[in-house]
Parts: sequence; structure tokens; C-alpha cells
Amino acid sequence: MGIVERKQELFENIVRLRRAARQMPDSRDISVVRVSLERELGETVSRRLAARVLGVSHTALDRWIKMGDLPVIYSAKGRVEVPVPALLDLYDAVDAGRADSPRYPLTPTMMRRREAAQRLKIPRSRDRGDVAHNRVRARSLVYHQAVAARLNRLMVEEARHVLLRWRKQGRIDRRYADRWEGLLELPLPEIRRALVDEDQDADDLRQNSPFAGVLSEPERLRIVREVG
Repeated sequence: MGIVERKQELFENIVRLRRAARQMPDSRDISVVRVSLERELGETVSRRLAARVLGVSHTALDRWIKMGDLPVIYSAKGRVEVPVPALLDLYDAVDAGRADSPRYPLTPTMMRRREAAQRLKIPRSRDRGDVAHNRVRARSLVYHQAVAARLNRLMVEEARHVLLRWRKQGRIDRRYADRWEGLLELPLPEIRRALVDEDQDADDLRQNSPFAGVLSEPERLRIVREVG
């Protein structure tokens, strides 16, 4: 099996585990196995592989990327690649709506995401000064207000998985990981309130949020443009 085929197999198995976890949300074994596969796959995949798993041409995928509908980042080797979490979310959305447009499977999903970005309720900017640090915090608050508005148990379970992966990778301070895990055990209304609290403690917690990446790229870009 070649490298591309192995990466596609890993991605598809991660999709299966992700879906299985929705049926058995308390299964830590599923999450642990998924973390192992994610480690082997890596944090990004090539645009060509992303196009392949989505069932579209490389050219078509690049067109959506250039229009700001899918995030890309530079890999450690300097290549422009697609983050795996964003690809997983897009894969699920495209798979669910494939019957709407089998010839152009990305189009309905991307259009829905653009429409959702236009519907975002972005509060009027308050006087936070011109310091970049304050702009980042303001954007994070608005981002999490949008997350809170649509929060459900599936999103919470995915956030728990993100925390597990971050812990194993050493990417989050244990204090913040512990606080987030405790928070995610609360009923949904309490989690929503915590996500949008405006005190310093909540600000700090949002800077280490496992909900990063939950919003689509059009939504994130609109927040960046209009907040701060």
C-alpha cells in the first residue's frame, strides 16, 4: 500500500471512529484508538488527498480554498495543506448532503456555510482600544458566542476528544485541560453560560479552547473582519 492510500485509509477509519463515538459517547477506548490513528495521519493532509476523499477534483478544491471557504495552513515542510479537523467536518457535511448535488458535492455545503456566516449575530464593537491583544480576546468572545448558540452534545463530545488528544501531545497546560474537562461535564445551559462569560478567567480559558475550529471558515473570517 502506498503512502497516499495509507493516509486515505487512516482518514476513513478516523471518520468511522468519530461516528461510532457518537453512538457510544462514553467509550474512552474509541477516543484513544482515534488519537493513535490521528497521530499517524498527522495534523494536515495534502490538498490532493483532501480532494480525493471528498470526491472532487484538485482544481475544484483549490477554487473553494481561494474563495475562503476552507482553511489551509503551511505544513512543517512548507506545503499548503488542509487541517484534518476541518476536513473531517467538511467530509461529514458533504456526505450528508451528497444526494442534493452528486455531480458537484461541495457546492451545497459551501453555500450553506456562506449563508450561515451571513446570519451570524455579531454584537456591536465596544471600545476595547486598539491593542492587538484586546482584539484577539474580543474575537474569541464573539466566536464562542456563536458556538454557544448552536452547542449540542455532539459538539461537547468532540471537544472532549480534542482535550484528550492535546493532553497526549502535551499541547495544553494541565490546569486548563482539567478546567475544561470539568466544564464539559456540566449541563448544556451551564456550558453555554461559561463560554460567553466576560470576566478575565473566562477570557483565559477561551484562549485554550477545544472548540477552536468548530465554526466554518466563512464564519471565522467574518468574525475576524468585523470584530475589533
